[in-house]
Amino acid sequence: MSSVLRIAVNNNDHAEGDLSAEIVLVEYGDYQCPHCRDAYIIIKKIQKEFGPRLALVFRHFPLSEVHFYARQAAIATEAAGLQGKYWEMHDVIYENQEKLSTAGLINFAKKIGLEMSQFKLDIKDEKLETIVDTDFEGGARSGVNFTPAFFINGTRFEGGAKDLHDYLQQKR
Repeated sequence: MSSVLRIAVNNNDHAEGDLSAEIVLVEYGDYQCPHCRDAYIIIKKIQKEFGPRLALVFRHFPLSEVHFYARQAAIATEAAGLQGKYWEMHDVIYENQEKLSTAGLINFAKKIGLEMSQFKLDIKDEKLETIVDTDFEGGARSGVNFTPAFFINGTRFEGGAKDLHDYLQQKR
């Protein structure tokens, strides 16, 4: 039995692409998860292949008990988002996951051109923690218990990123 997305995609989500696209792919991910890093590469390929037919929504699901920096990284992406650079931070973290640390996040913020004094204030904002927690809770309500977890047009996709690529290729 497949599970469904309990929190509908909405304007509060971070999305690449038009949310009215034919395919809306929701990923629940963890910035320190090596499987999410692998999925990141595959999803970039899927985005290129499908173009405007696909919208990607990323929701936070930090597995903090096993990934020490995952929650901190999620908050950092939200802080970057306040400066209009959510996806830039998302990408730089996955592309440099082996450097993920508190200092690494500061370096990533500099690399993408954030205003640093504002970023350092924003990463301490409890509102950003609430956003991350809300994503996590929504994922748990939707049956997510590992990362990455995918939903296609609101229905849970039971498989990994490579399976996802193959499945979507059949839809072309």
